[in-house]
Amino acid sequence: MPILYSNNSTSLDRLTIFFLISLCFGSGVVLNAQQTTYCNPVNIDYGYTPFERFSKSGKHRATADPVIVNFQEKYFLFSTNQEGYWWSDDMLNWKFVYRKFLRDDKYKHDLNAPAAWAMKDTLYVYGSTWDSDFPIYKSTNPTKDDWQIAVDTLKVGAWDPAFHYDEDDDRLFLYYGSSNTHPMLATEINTKTLQSEGYTVALPGLNPEDHGWERFGEYNDNVFLQPFIEGAWVTKHNDKYYLQYAAPGTEFSGYADGVYVSDHPLRVFRYQKHNPFSYKPGGFARGAGHGATFQDNYGSYWHVSTIFISVKNNFERRIGIWPAGFDQDGVMFSNTAYGDYPTLLPEFAKGKDFTKGLFSGWMLLNYNKPVLVSSTLGGLQPNFAVDEDIKTFWSAETGEKGEWFQTDLGQLSTVRAVQLNYADQDVEFLGKTLGNYHRYKIYASENGKSWKTIVDKSKNTTDVPHDYIELPSPVKARYLKMENLHMPTGKFALSGFRVFGEGSGPKPDTVKNFVALRANAEKYGERRSIWFKWQLNPLADGYVIYWGKSPDKLYGSIMVYGANEYYFTGADRTDSYYFQIEAFNANGISERTPIVSAK
Repeated sequence: MPILYSNNSTSLDRLTIFFLISLCFGSGVVLNAQQTTYCNPVNIDYGYTPFERFSKSGKHRATADPVIVNFQEKYFLFSTNQEGYWWSDDMLNWKFVYRKFLRDDKYKHDLNAPAAWAMKDTLYVYGSTWDSDFPIYKSTNPTKDDWQIAVDTLKVGAWDPAFHYDEDDDRLFLYYGSSNTHPMLATEINTKTLQSEGYTVALPGLNPEDHGWERFGEYNDNVFLQPFIEGAWVTKHNDKYYLQYAAPGTEFSGYADGVYVSDHPLRVFRYQKHNPFSYKPGGFARGAGHGATFQDNYGSYWHVSTIFISVKNNFERRIGIWPAGFDQDGVMFSNTAYGDYPTLLPEFAKGKDFTKGLFSGWMLLNYNKPVLVSSTLGGLQPNFAVDEDIKTFWSAETGEKGEWFQTDLGQLSTVRAVQLNYADQDVEFLGKTLGNYHRYKIYASENGKSWKTIVDKSKNTTDVPHDYIELPSPVKARYLKMENLHMPTGKFALSGFRVFGEGSGPKPDTVKNFVALRANAEKYGERRSIWFKWQLNPLADGYVIYWGKSPDKLYGSIMVYGANEYYFTGADRTDSYYFQIEAFNANGISERTPIVSAK
């Protein structure tokens, strides 16, 4: 039963609505209400990898390399291997438009690391290729499959392309490349012919000898491959061009975006001191590289990027969206602190300080708490669904109706939202499949005996692999139980059953004895790595370390669960750093420590 609400409602109407809400919650019916938050990974109907060779360890969903363009006050999302794209009015509810852009069936990947850009009254799309075999498409009505070929082929060819239209000068530029041996390139594109003007320049490359975060490997220590530079994107802000790039590899939690800055679109780019600007090596959803920066309908900036899973294949990935922007000194940032917790949507973030983040304040209530399940498939244990690691998951023995998962919050808590992250176990699909759907119910209980329905998706008709439900009104509960009603394919499996709200106990005290250990000269050790240590806080579920190269610009963050140390391998060799740390649990967040430095 939906809530019918109007800004013109009278006081009596509002009282009636309040009464109906109370009545329906008493009967276990969940009402539809406008959500104020979203939660990463983005909940869209990700397609499955189309490649048999990538499925040898199991078929799975996969996409990456996203770009979002705000066109006609709607958000258009394109990403790799989806045979279509999504659009949204609010950055929460995404509608899929099926469209194969390739004209030749010899390709199975369709759009790979696509480029999308708005130029005047038209949206353009182009997919990665090194050959002259891919058209540039255009549309003035992209909410439907209504596209025309703008130019038959882009003769220069481009992998990981990104087009920047400079509306101030009516000029168009192409930035492209993905390699661990060659630099990215850039050229000006004629806005009429949509072909290169012929002058191509090499862009700055990686410098892992100085930039620790650009080193290859999960811990920036694997030397069997040189790091990759890829995923270019350019944003113009206050007459400066911000050239964004990804490194060191998409299959790592440290996959990040850095930025070079210039007064010119093609030359003299300088490494921004505060790099990487988009970085999320910790938490449930990890990785924040190869993305794009866009403005919402209220003028605020956001950064969309790639989240890694990399279990069944290195290219098993998802999409995340983070608050971003430019500070008063022109420093580009992306705030990923608590970035996989409930985050305010653009409409509700108006006027907020994005440097402080848009975290709702709703804490994770069931980290590593006890669970019960209907069945377990082999070693895919139940607690893998509450360990805050997207790479691990629990699986039931079947995908049949009646399999269930139950979590104990450990205390009576105020539940405000739930995120369900399905895992791919024994799935059967390859490529994009339409008409899929999940169905389930979620029950809540204060004592584990008397239950009421708080989420009813028994009639759901959509594919929701990372479903996020913000309850229209908070619920008091200690136990939550999910009952599976329908899986689109495979077993009933969860990598994260995540419950958000406020606990009823004490939050942690301020962290004690926080130190940052770093070699103070090259001859004494490795300066690209810093070792953090602190006193274990018995009330803490985890910690967030804030870092930066200036005490007033601690824009970087690292979330750490279940440990009192962390090896930060992403430092730039010659620069000084500043840090703070805070502890958190289901009940709240501690005060930050005083700032410490590592010169």
